[in-house]
Parts: sequence; structure tokens; C-alpha cells
Amino acid sequence: MNRQPAVAGSFYPANPEQLHLMLDQFLSDAASGEKAPKAIIAPHAGYIYSGPIAASAYARLKKAHDKITRVVLIGPSHRVAFRGLAVSRSETFTTPLGSVPVDQAAVQTIVQLPFVEYIEQAHTYEHSLEVHLPFLQEMLDSFEIVPIVAGDASPEQVSQVLDALWGGDETLIVISSDLSHYHDYATAQQMDKSTSQAIEQLQYERLAPESACGKVPVSGLLKLARKKSLSITTIDLRNSGDTAGDKASVVGYGAYVIE
Repeated sequence: MNRQPAVAGSFYPANPEQLHLMLDQFLSDAASGEKAPKAIIAPHAGYIYSGPIAASAYARLKKAHDKITRVVLIGPSHRVAFRGLAVSRSETFTTPLGSVPVDQAAVQTIVQLPFVEYIEQAHTYEHSLEVHLPFLQEMLDSFEIVPIVAGDASPEQVSQVLDALWGGDETLIVISSDLSHYHDYATAQQMDKSTSQAIEQLQYERLAPESACGKVPVSGLLKLARKKSLSITTIDLRNSGDTAGDKASVVGYGAYVIE
């Protein structure tokens, strides 16, 4: 089985050359940083809106392009309601830049957990994982993914899965989330600043569904970071009013790293 792209041509260019050029521009405009992160939180909107913010996190993978060989990718479900976490039987996930193999052994490991199951329809049209793949393909040499869509799951459940797959320098954790949705520019800035403070303080209990659409996976990462005594840093915080949208009704985007 191969998971075909669902939002190529809408969220990002379907033409490989155009996609490569767009990514290259975003990434060259972003600082690469001294150290590659262990985990990132990055947005998943259309590239013209959130691409520059996502690139601020992905540009930091430059020094680990040949070291990271597995990416654990967790994003929220936008189309299908279910409890727990959903994995896929697909062997590859395809984008216009090519196919990415799925780490079947890792999927087998976590599907033993009572709250993880195969739910193909949770993956078929979900954009929250897909939009990250071209960034990863642009930055990393050769890697496998562990694609997970989060439904109604607890911070403890997400944290348990992340802990099981944490690994060493070969494993990158990517949490997919946008921030506030459809407020005016000033309100969004205020809300997103407050959300970022909660994220930096690892206070996942302070996050509400309206704080971040990826509240479920974000909370799981923060819970585990607290347990492991790790710190998380905000490296970019903007909204669609700063990139390609008007300021009357915006969506917030943040990029965060655990190094």
C-alpha cells in the first residue's frame, strides 16, 4: 500500500520543480542554528501561509541531514473522529518529491498498545502529516517515517508512544500543529503569545482546544519533555496576517524546538 498525496496542488505545488524552488526559498531565508533539534513543533497550513514558519524549524536540521534516519510524525485529525491514535498499513507515503518508506517495525511496536490502531481513513485525506514530508525530503538524506494521526487521546497516551519511539540522534520527533484560528490580528497575537508561554513552560494543562489544533500531540510532547527535564524554545511566532493573508481573520503559527 502507498499513501498518495491528498493536498499537492492546493496546500503546496504539485510540480516537483516548483515545490523544490519554494522550499529552497523558505529554507534559505531561515537561520540554520548551531545544533539540530531532537523534536520540533511546526505548522501545517498551506505553504504560502505557514511555510516560512515551518522552515525556521526545518532549516535547523541541516547539520543532521545524514544522521537522522527516522522521523516520528504526529498530527491532529481534521476529518475523522476517533479515540486514541491511528497508524496506517501503507508501506510508503508519496509526495511530488518521491516516496518515503514507513518504519514498519516501529508501527508494529506501537500498535500493540491498546489505544493505537490501524485506521486508514484517518490518513487518506489528512494534511497535518503530509505537508511536513516535502520539508523533510528537502532537508534529510535518507529516512523512514512513523506517521501517526491523533484523535481523542490523552497527553499520557501520546507521551507513552513518543517515549517508546524516542531513540537517539537517529530519531527526530515532529509534532504538527497550528495555533489560534480565525481571530483578528491583535487577538491572535495575544492568544498565540500566551500559548507559546505555556509551551515553553511545559504547562500542557493550560492549553485549550482553541489554543492549538494540535493540542493533543503537543500536550503529549510537553508531558514527556517535563518527565525528561528537557526545555523547549520558541523560534518563530507569526500568523497568516504576517505572511499571505489579511489581518481581519488570521491563523496563528509557531515553530518550537527541543535541542
